[in-house]
Amino acid sequence: MIAQRFQRTAAIAAAALALPVVLTACSSDNSKSSDKAGSAASSAMPPKASASSAPSTMDQPFGPACSSVPKSGAGSFNGMSQDPVATAASNNPDLSTLVTAVKKAGLVDTLNNAKGITVFAPTNEAFAKIPKAQLDKVLSDKATLTKILTYHVVGQRVTPSQLGNGAFASLEKEKVMTAGSGDAFKVNDTANIVCGNVPTSNATVYIIDSVLMPKM
Repeated sequence: MIAQRFQRTAAIAAAALALPVVLTACSSDNSKSSDKAGSAASSAMPPKASASSAPSTMDQPFGPACSSVPKSGAGSFNGMSQDPVATAASNNPDLSTLVTAVKKAGLVDTLNNAKGITVFAPTNEAFAKIPKAQLDKVLSDKATLTKILTYHVVGQRVTPSQLGNGAFASLEKEKVMTAGSGDAFKVNDTANIVCGNVPTSNATVYIIDSVLMPKM
């Protein structure tokens, strides 16, 4: 009888000693399972968007002709941003006819000294669309040339977001109309912006593929 009681007491004591070990093992297994589940859930979740995401392309120069702009030097985007607009344009070979016209009209200082303007700048190819005899006549007529050139200048900085359905008073007093979306915009429904939002120290430039003509 005493022996049986002794055996029972020993069994109970052994069970009591084993219980913490079992509980610890179970806890460890549950923790590992929880960690695995958490890791799996974490890997299944999509990554969070970075707070410093890449800037919109519309904050930078845009358009097919921008690829031909030099990567460095005075004619690059960085170089042009350091100079006033007439000087900056003179460093871009695609705007040499425009620069010649600006000089003939005596507008270099006017454009370089203006503050916060926008220039719709026709390329050499844009001027080449005008018959040579007619272009030569315009270039030799300072009053007409000044009227045409000042029609390409707006007295405020126009941002890309304003181009979708815009109407802007030019220095010539007539309005310049813009329309489009994405990175495809037209001016007066005739000229395409081929490289837009080009910064200079005092102006924003939109390079266009046709010359804008005010009412004569």
